[in-house]
Amino acid sequence: MTKRAVDALKPVDRPTYFYDADLPGFFLRAQPGGAKMWGVQYRAGFGRGAVRKRVTIAAFGKLTPDEARAAARKLLASVAHGEDPAAQKAAKAKEMTLAELVDLYADEGCFVQRGVRQGEPMKERTKAYTLARLRHHAVPLLGARRVTEIGAGDIECFVRDVAAGKTAKDEKTGPRTRIIVRGGDGAARKVVRDLSSVFSFAKRRGVVQANPCDVAAVRKTDNKRDRYLTLDEVKRLGEAFEALAGEGTNPKALNIARLWALTGCRRDEIAGLRWSEIDHDRGLLVLADSKTGRSIRPLGAAALAVLKTIDRDPASPFVFPAESGAGFYQGSKRIWPKIVEKAKLDGVTPHTLRHTVGSTAVSTGEALALTGAILGHANARSTALYAHVQRDPARLAADRVSATIAEAMNGTQRKKGGLS
Repeated sequence: MTKRAVDALKPVDRPTYFYDADLPGFFLRAQPGGAKMWGVQYRAGFGRGAVRKRVTIAAFGKLTPDEARAAARKLLASVAHGEDPAAQKAAKAKEMTLAELVDLYADEGCFVQRGVRQGEPMKERTKAYTLARLRHHAVPLLGARRVTEIGAGDIECFVRDVAAGKTAKDEKTGPRTRIIVRGGDGAARKVVRDLSSVFSFAKRRGVVQANPCDVAAVRKTDNKRDRYLTLDEVKRLGEAFEALAGEGTNPKALNIARLWALTGCRRDEIAGLRWSEIDHDRGLLVLADSKTGRSIRPLGAAALAVLKTIDRDPASPFVFPAESGAGFYQGSKRIWPKIVEKAKLDGVTPHTLRHTVGSTAVSTGEALALTGAILGHANARSTALYAHVQRDPARLAADRVSATIAEAMNGTQRKKGGLS
């Protein structure tokens, strides 16, 4: 088991164990998403009745193969002396504090729990936001508590405290950096979902017997998916775009927002769009790494028309390159509040535009399969449904939906069809 051998391993579609040829019991566990973990398999006790157990050592990358093998030898030596490393680890885990559990979750538990990506590692940005919420809210309030002692009542009190702003802070951490933590109902709902995932991970590891978040009387959803724009509101949005363009607002931010409205794509799928992901000839976006992995989206003619107005910067792969540096443009975060203020659409987010595309598609008679193709939905139930959707009908559906929204933004929507 060398680093070269591990690097040469092919991707797996289920958890797979690779055993070392020289040290019996020493293994590397590979996950479908690419994560790898060193560990040891042994028998606890003697004779035919001895139970086979496994214990992990560390993630691949934290220890070299030689370091992991040395740690495995020590564990196997302790087994020869009658010890049970897995039982000892489980007993120690039961004394774990929530802060320690969050650290363990960061190292070994940040995997997608639902959908077609179940079992794959979280996207780096998702992982960073998840751990930040846990460490800024859960750890300050519950971090010193033993996880086996945290019950449903504690979770309910925790949610109330976050909603009341007890974990909110605004601290300067450097010459130009700050840590801003906002509490409130929205933050409480998000972090209790994160905490539920942590306890589910602990339950799978045998650290706790039950997930207290499952029975706590707390609200975990905000029902924002019910919000979408009517075509009259879309018209106000289009008028806001034109007004801000006349005021000299950065055209990158406005074009990003226009494409959110016309495509139903997620925020960074447009903000971070690369020229290589646009297939003008077939009218498609071929996103290399969306929230659900590689994704093909049909583009309506209205969206393609916006893209054709954008001049390409030969020095950047991005459609909307950053004003400085090698990344993509981030300024839409600052300009979006100006857009919704100008359009008088309080509380509307870029994700509302995604729901607007979906609701417009359904209300104008598009099939659910075509709507799913436009939005790039991918889940266990819909994957089979969308698998045989032809790209041409999906693209034509995108044409119809984006045309409806474009007409509304331009103030020329038809009286028949669409939302009212």
